[in-house]
Formats: sequence, structure tokens, C-alpha cells
Amino acid sequence: MTLTPGDPANVPTIAQGDPVSIHGIAAGQPQVGLQIWFIGYNFVKVTTVNVNSDDSYEYDLQGTDTAKLASGEYFVLVQDPMENGHFDVVYDPSSGAVMNVQTGKQIYQLTGSGSLQKPVSVNALMNAIGSQNIDDTFATVAFFVSPPVVNINQIGDLQEGENVTINGTTNLAVGDNLLVNIVSSSYTPTNKNQASAYAGAGGMVTVMPGNGGLNTWSFTPDTSSLTPDEYLVTVSGVVQQVTATASFSVGCNSSGETCAIPGPVSVATTPMTIVPTNSVTPLPTTSITLVHVTVTTVSTGIPTTTQPAPVPIFVCLVSIAAVFLYRKRP
Repeated sequence: MTLTPGDPANVPTIAQGDPVSIHGIAAGQPQVGLQIWFIGYNFVKVTTVNVNSDDSYEYDLQGTDTAKLASGEYFVLVQDPMENGHFDVVYDPSSGAVMNVQTGKQIYQLTGSGSLQKPVSVNALMNAIGSQNIDDTFATVAFFVSPPVVNINQIGDLQEGENVTINGTTNLAVGDNLLVNIVSSSYTPTNKNQASAYAGAGGMVTVMPGNGGLNTWSFTPDTSSLTPDEYLVTVSGVVQQVTATASFSVGCNSSGETCAIPGPVSVATTPMTIVPTNSVTPLPTTSITLVHVTVTTVSTGIPTTTQPAPVPIFVCLVSIAAVFLYRKRP
């Protein structure tokens, strides 16, 4: 938000968390710069800013500052020291008092115990600087602070293929971004065996300057893909936590026709054939023929003092097989 002190055309509204830029012209380029007073509910900040070579000045109140501001009206007073080159009215942070430098006396209590309510405090400050005994001069500007807000103007119902511009207002600063999303109300999550109809549009827009204290935004969607249905519009801040919703309907373009509202599409499936448990195909049988082998042992009459030669491995295996086959034969 940009504010120019001395321009009372309107009182802008800013969103908590948005920065505020104070800028203007101060002829004469005072060496000590300008003194800026921010006064609001439970908030006081007094600082100085330099004047540029072209007599311009600018001071930014950061978003981290405005995020802490309570909702309400705030005042900015820019003080110029004029001919004597120093500020005749100053703030003493140690005591919380506004002091007259020429007399050294307290004018009123700005912060702390016994301080004036903020609207009364601003009037007291303007009266002090505007006194005929003070050569300082000043300019003021006010603004409102509120939680982030975005509004959607009434859209109205459309015919299929009809163009439309969706717009609204917001207290977000000029240059902030908004995300606009349009989705068919018939769109619902489905399982993997179903297809779902979807129609919608979306995009990002930038907040533009407005009037009456609020800024504006607008979005022109591509309506060629919007089939007859009801649609939900959601507008949300990209940085700020703010959301607004609205709805509109798209009707048939041809009179007398019945509109087909898109919805979930069924997918045909092939039934599964289940074989009963009592109908089992028997496994093929295998025929095994057993062969009987007869082994004849021949005695050679070898003396007992001589160790018998080991039986060949092949003969042992044949003998074992013969016994096995013999026992297994039916």
C-alpha cells in the first residue's frame, strides 16, 4: 500500500501483514530529514527519513510491523523542521512524553501511564506542531488495518460458451497475487476402475488499485471447456491466509435440449468364472515298471588269513537297488 501524506481523497484499508509505503515531496531538503510519527491503537513508532536530491522521500513500514497491528485506524504524521533546521517537537522514549524542545517542557503523555487515547493524541500532536511558536510544519494521512479480506462480486448464470469476467475487491496491497480456481461440482474422486468427468479453469491474478479504500482483482477464464453444470469458484491469497468462494451455473446453449450433466462413468468388467471345489480335474497318472535284478554270489575259497578284496562299488549299488526294488514290488 502506498500513502501520500496530505492527500485526504480516501482512507485506504490494508491487510495485516502487507507493507505500507509512505512517500511524498519535501521542498528544501532539510539536513536532519523528516520525522515520521505512526500512531494507532496500542502502537506508536517515531522515526526519521532522509530527503532525496529531488526533494522526494519514502519510508516503508514492513509487513512484519503491520502483521502485529490490531484492527483499527492508524495515523501517519510527517514533520518538517523548516527554517531553523531542527525539530521543535520530539518524542522522549524514556518517559513516553512529547516534548517542546524550545521550552524543555512536556506537552502531553504519548505512551505509558496517563497517556492520551490515540485519536486524542493525534489531535494534541497536530496542535503542538501547528502552534504559532513552532516553525515546524507537517502533513498527515490515515489508513485502516484489518485482517486480510477478499470478496467475489456476483457472477450470475451463464449459457454454454458464454464469456465471463469474474472480479471482486480486497484489502490486499496492489501487486499481491491471488489464485483463482474454477471446478465443476460434478467432479469427485473415484477409484481406479472409474473415469470421472472434469471441467474447470484457473489462473493467477494481480491485485490492482481500487477506490473507496479497497483494491480490485479480475479474472477472465477460458469458458470453452465449461460444459453445462454448476461450478465452484475459489479465490485465495498466495502469501496471505485468505479465501473466498462463490458459485455459478452453465446452462445449455440450445433451447429445448436436455443438458447432460457430467458425472462418474462406469467401466464394464468381465465376470470371473469360478470352478467348484468338487469338480477337480485328476492329475495324469504315470506308469512305473519295476525290474527285478538277481545277483549271484560266487565263493572263491579264499583262506581266512587273507583279507577279502573290497567289493566293487558298482556291485554294492546294484545289490542295494535289487533289495529296494524287491521290497517295493507288488
